[in-house]
Amino acid sequence: MTIASRLGPNVLRALLLALFAFVIFGPLLNLVLWAFAERWYFPSKLPSQYGFTFWERVFAPRGNAIASLGTSVWIALLTVAFSLAVAIPAGYALGRLKLPWRGLILLAFLLPQAVPNLPVYVNIAQVFYQIGLAGTITGVVLVHASHGLVLAVWIASAAFASIDGSLEEAARNIGASPWTCFRTVTLPLAAPGLMASAIFVFLESLDEFTGTYFVGVPDVTTLPLLMFNASMGGNYQIASITALLLLVPSIGFMLVVERFLKADVLAMVGR
Repeated sequence: MTIASRLGPNVLRALLLALFAFVIFGPLLNLVLWAFAERWYFPSKLPSQYGFTFWERVFAPRGNAIASLGTSVWIALLTVAFSLAVAIPAGYALGRLKLPWRGLILLAFLLPQAVPNLPVYVNIAQVFYQIGLAGTITGVVLVHASHGLVLAVWIASAAFASIDGSLEEAARNIGASPWTCFRTVTLPLAAPGLMASAIFVFLESLDEFTGTYFVGVPDVTTLPLLMFNASMGGNYQIASITALLLLVPSIGFMLVVERFLKADVLAMVGR
């Protein structure tokens, strides 16, 4: 076997890996360049001047970025609280009890993801305008929860289903009531999966744009809306900075999710 024939597969593998890295990190590098670019005009390949002028504009009181970030985080936390309030009892029932039509119930939670978002949000906006929820935090939270419940219920049901039933039986045999058994045995064992579902819902709500646009505008302004307005106005520096602000918690929380979601929990999703 010649050296060229042995190097061939390695070179191809290296090229594929480099292409994959470019697809993943190329847009991120472009965001970073735009975030620190003071001047960048076509056909220049790189900015001609770097600086922090646009960062100062973003974090200035008139930039509205801090207020929008606070609104985004507050809405995401409320969405998580609402989703978990529904997902914990629903996930326990779907994961631990022998319910009829269990598959159809799980499918019903999946329906918001199975249809195009735009017509759904248009109709929700019409209804919310009629009942006074348009332009309110409550209305935006309900819209975000319509998608967050999919993640919360499916992951919660998998977390509860992955628990060894003999542990609950042991607690009941020593006199624990059903509520005590759930509070001291079942819920702590399911906590890592529930934490992972909460993080997924938080990130889904933090990045949500379309539902917020139709239901919240103009009274509720989140960071994705601010990024959209900046990009539509041609201010790519402001848009890139806000995109990076949204990217930081996403990366951090996904690293946390990787620790919480174990293989036994993932294996029970949808089962």
